[in-house]
Amino acid sequence: MKIEEEIKQSKFKTPLQKALLNLIYTANWLQSKQQDFFKPHGITATQFNILRILKGQHPNSISATEIKSRMLDRNSDVSRLLDRLAQKNLINKSTCPNDRRAADVTITENGLALLEKIGFTVDDNVIALNEHEAAELSDLLDKCRG
Repeated sequence: MKIEEEIKQSKFKTPLQKALLNLIYTANWLQSKQQDFFKPHGITATQFNILRILKGQHPNSISATEIKSRMLDRNSDVSRLLDRLAQKNLINKSTCPNDRRAADVTITENGLALLEKIGFTVDDNVIALNEHEAAELSDLLDKCRG
């Protein structure tokens, strides 16, 4: 559905304003779709992002600071998210031997199993673009960020 129909507005000052509003609207739409997708699995999109980061490090550990630097949403409260994932037995946290204030984090077998169960269907089923269109969109978004 076109942005004009979604927000019931047909006039925009410029094509750039229309594109910006469309981008904001679509980002919120995607977040809502992700929430709906992850809810039955008992995690959030942000927790999924952390599990993917940890899977990429597996079997090595990684610090919470490094996790935060790799996250899609860097404004997240990583400590709280890690505590929740640990409570669900999806990750292990241990005190870093070199710095007692830091934690070493690894993904558990349960975390790996959950990622396997979810698979990457979240990526495939959210937006209706073919591979060429997806690559073009990604390039345009990179250009937006300058």
